[in-house]
Amino acid sequence: MPLPKVLLDVPFPDFLEAVFSDDCELVPWSLIADRDPSLSDVKAILSYSHTPVGGAEVDALPALRVVSNYGVGVDHIDVAAVTDRGVPVGNTPGVVDGATADMALALMLAAARNVVEGDRFARGPGFLDLDPGRMLGRDVFGATLGIVGMGRIGKEVARRAQGFGMRILYFQRRRDEQAESRLGVRYAPLSQLLSESDFVTLHVPLTPESRGLLGEAELRAMKPTAFLVNTARGAVVDPEALSRALAEGWIAGAALDVTEPEPLPRDHALLGLPNLVLTPHLGTGTVQTRERMARMALENLRAGLEGSPLPYPVSA
Repeated sequence: MPLPKVLLDVPFPDFLEAVFSDDCELVPWSLIADRDPSLSDVKAILSYSHTPVGGAEVDALPALRVVSNYGVGVDHIDVAAVTDRGVPVGNTPGVVDGATADMALALMLAAARNVVEGDRFARGPGFLDLDPGRMLGRDVFGATLGIVGMGRIGKEVARRAQGFGMRILYFQRRRDEQAESRLGVRYAPLSQLLSESDFVTLHVPLTPESRGLLGEAELRAMKPTAFLVNTARGAVVDPEALSRALAEGWIAGAALDVTEPEPLPRDHALLGLPNLVLTPHLGTGTVQTRERMARMALENLRAGLEGSPLPYPVSA
């Protein structure tokens, strides 16, 4: 009996493709653009690389039973349009929390302690002597951390920050008194969090409300000695305002694992700024986490193909 066909937006690396090989036949996304007749047999979409999925894609796949997203964020999927057509959507919640929180702390430390700039200098021709006044950074231990979004990842960041003896403020739409008692964090309105924090780290999903959450006014409200860290979605921050903030010294620096757009055009102003640390969306990029994500995506895929409720569903 042939394996069900599953449309994949970009090729998997070999170690991930092996997770699915016994359950389905992965077929390329280009079939949609080519209007290939074999689309009539496609039973599922496996979204790996944030390719937009909406009503048009579902309508082109008459046998579609499920959309399984490899990852938590589904801002690239029109969940309402897909589910209104009777196709369930699943994602991989929870499993990404620890790795993403680790990345947020790594970026924070890299920006505060000039790790990237220091690495370049240490490898270059100019490092000929020790100078105690060279590349002075900022203390992370004992500093004030502002967490925007106290969800699962935000809580993991708070747990890690406790080990640095940080004073932790948080902001989100609904106050989380349980997190306050368990993690020792303190709620603050966004304006207060921005004005008091030495480091601001973003952990909110991309929604119409959070798009552009940090623009010129918010960046100007931060301390000139403060750093911004973003491992959420690039569009949560206005990129033009951030470019000006870094170039004109409204803030000391930023560390981004995500950008808007992604990737940035090679001539984008942000790429030329020395007070920016930039990584290519590595938040969940560990072998262990990526394998766990694949297995959760496969669980959703299997359930959808069988017509069973998804173990990790997304609601509109």
